[in-house]
Amino acid sequence: LRLGMILFIVSEVMFFFAFFWAFFTSSLSPVFNIGGVWPPAGIEAISPWGLPLLNTIILLSSGASVTWAHHAIVGGFKKEALLGLVITIIFAVIFTGLQGFEYVNAPFAMSDSVYGSVFFMATGFHGFHVIIGTIFLSVCTFRLYLDHFSRQRHFGFEAAAWYWHFVDVVWL
Repeated sequence: LRLGMILFIVSEVMFFFAFFWAFFTSSLSPVFNIGGVWPPAGIEAISPWGLPLLNTIILLSSGASVTWAHHAIVGGFKKEALLGLVITIIFAVIFTGLQGFEYVNAPFAMSDSVYGSVFFMATGFHGFHVIIGTIFLSVCTFRLYLDHFSRQRHFGFEAAAWYWHFVDVVWL
């Protein structure tokens, strides 16, 4: 089961690698159709120091809280583990809401050249993974509440934590 989860995450890394490849190919060698510049002429890029930075801080904080939950499970501290998972889920919901806000208020659309396409495809695919991870962690929270995890047997939670850390790393 561990190997299966590792291979699943590696396969997901390949999807994101393709999006990064498209972005770097387009940005490092902009073609004539988009004006030969990056971002393309007429596209106002989103400042990385506003909402993207806040979302980064939120996701990194969620990585810390899920790690805290894992240490609490291993230590046999169920209340702390539940609190860590609930905090992680709250961070995930806030991140998803802010990402939706950013989409609605973006100064460009998916149809605005390769810039818009790559931005919305990569961040949308990541957002989908955040939603899946949130569901995964919610199920783990419920299972922990029902005492399905012990100090020695909690791989379902570990798999969810691995996946969550993968989601964090992809965002960076």
